[in-house]
Amino acid sequence: MPLQLPRSSWLTEELDDFRELARSFCQKELTPHQDRFIENKQIDREVWTKAGEVGLLCLSIPEEYGGGGGTFAHETVLYEEQARSGDSAWGVSVHNGIVAHYVLAYAGEEKKKEWLPKLASGEWIGAICMTEPGTGSDLQGIKTRAVRDGDEYVISGSKTFITNGAMADFVVVACKTDPEAGAKGMSLIGVPTSAAGFRRGRTLDKIGMKGQDTAELFFDDVRVPAANLLGDQEGLGFIQLMQQLPQERLLIAITSVAGMEAAVEQTIAYTHEREAFGRPLSKFQNTKFTLAEAATEVAVSRAFLDQCIERHLRGELDVQGAAMAKLWTTERANRVIDDCVQLFGGYGYMTEYPVARAWADMRISRIFGGTSEIMKDIISRTL
Repeated sequence: MPLQLPRSSWLTEELDDFRELARSFCQKELTPHQDRFIENKQIDREVWTKAGEVGLLCLSIPEEYGGGGGTFAHETVLYEEQARSGDSAWGVSVHNGIVAHYVLAYAGEEKKKEWLPKLASGEWIGAICMTEPGTGSDLQGIKTRAVRDGDEYVISGSKTFITNGAMADFVVVACKTDPEAGAKGMSLIGVPTSAAGFRRGRTLDKIGMKGQDTAELFFDDVRVPAANLLGDQEGLGFIQLMQQLPQERLLIAITSVAGMEAAVEQTIAYTHEREAFGRPLSKFQNTKFTLAEAATEVAVSRAFLDQCIERHLRGELDVQGAAMAKLWTTERANRVIDDCVQLFGGYGYMTEYPVARAWADMRISRIFGGTSEIMKDIISRTL
């Protein structure tokens, strides 16, 4: 039973048509195959190539580089439909919304023409390598090194919790080019995973998002051309990360709100169908009040999210606003979906029900992309 929410002001008829394509793809290529994805700890490779064939990869990358030539609004529609389909295995938001945009914003022209068409077609799967075994939100503390050797960089170090890591063909690596310079000593370098010395470790077991290939990656003196440096000089990595993180955090907010909306709609339908003591669950006051609170949380979150999407489309979303969006929506989504599980009762704890998977999948939203505590710290700096 759909929630009665105002139409998002950033939507257009063209985006409505695109939504039908995105919804059809997710319902056909993602929803029916969740058990296999979970068993394999990754999606089927052909999902990526099929997505490339129908134009769902690199949606907001210019057509001259093989992309869709759309805007962030197109990306938003795709991520909403993926979340509503019950899938958390396909790491398309990292590929489309993060990796491709680092390349577009900072790579040299030759590298854009070399890398972006492969990402757009699905020939390459992209990943971003920031987190290390001893370094999470404190990106200045990374230890992976990149040493210039003539016309090459030699990269050594390890990364963990890397989305798309087990399948990635191309990774953007955050590394230290000058370990003594603090934040100014960090750089980003593009690395094809076919390079000698690149190794994959374990595909990690997680509480949720079990179908997503989250992996450990190792760089054992990996040599890449110096032209793979993102930016026209070393030491720009931290600034580049800070410039791109607002979009990453907005992506998390989008999937959190869409996931919350889907869970509430499923719960409304369930409580109307399920009976206890001779009447539907929806007739009990506790159910009514819980759903009323959940619907209100969804409506408020959606309104704030839409405002942030509009600001981002105008190029006005700042670090503080993105942090607020991520903090608010992820905290609310976790609480609301937990309430939905409670209304499902024992069935809410069974993984055959989408609400159970959503509950486990959503927990990471308060951690990745910067924890809730980091978001509060970022927000507080402007107060």
